[in-house]
Amino acid sequence: MDKISLAGVVMGLVAILGGQYLEGGSIGSLVQPTALLIVLGGTLGAVLLQSPVHAFKRGVVMARWVWVPPVIEQKRTVDDILRWAQISRREGLLALENFIPGIKDPFTRKGLQLLVDGADPERIRELLEVDINTFEDEMRQSAKVWESAGGYSPTIGILGAVMGLIHVMENLSDPTKLGGGIAVAFVATIYGVGLANLVYLPIAGKLKYYISRMVASREMLVDGLVGIAVGDNPRIIEGRLKGYLQ
Repeated sequence: MDKISLAGVVMGLVAILGGQYLEGGSIGSLVQPTALLIVLGGTLGAVLLQSPVHAFKRGVVMARWVWVPPVIEQKRTVDDILRWAQISRREGLLALENFIPGIKDPFTRKGLQLLVDGADPERIRELLEVDINTFEDEMRQSAKVWESAGGYSPTIGILGAVMGLIHVMENLSDPTKLGGGIAVAFVATIYGVGLANLVYLPIAGKLKYYISRMVASREMLVDGLVGIAVGDNPRIIEGRLKGYLQ
């Protein structure tokens, strides 16, 4: 569990609801199911219209990273690369073939296989960077689902407020309903702006952070494999790879 994410959500809610209470307002006045339906439903519809199905599904699944961050073992990757560098230096590149069956990550397995096959260092970098670019593009498209929701939500909230005001205008003959009706109308705006800035955009930002780390980890692997391919000293490789660690 990412405790800082939980703390952020709790702090945001406490600040908003606490401010409403201190101003003498009723917290119950912020509970408007109809306004919530308009904002959530309208935002979801807009995001679905914009996003490819596979990107939308992946984006929804990736949201769990906010609470349970993905495992990015950069230190372990460095240790593996250094071990491969030392073995290849003593026994040759073919000795690394024994490690391939035990590697679960397809990207790492592909890179090591290219190295064992004796591919040119620049060719190894070129082929693996194509995979990295494709991976990054797919991941960022999925994270953009939440970023798009953060862009649409405030506008949908304003739309809900206008719809509420139309309903108020239809009841001008009864002045006793005007104040409450206007208050209800603007709750939709609160939902739209609140969800965008407290939920959707923060989720998008955190997903982009983890994507950047995952991409950096892959670039580090490529750098290490190319270093082994050109015959760099393991100490030189280690010094270069430590620059990627966070």
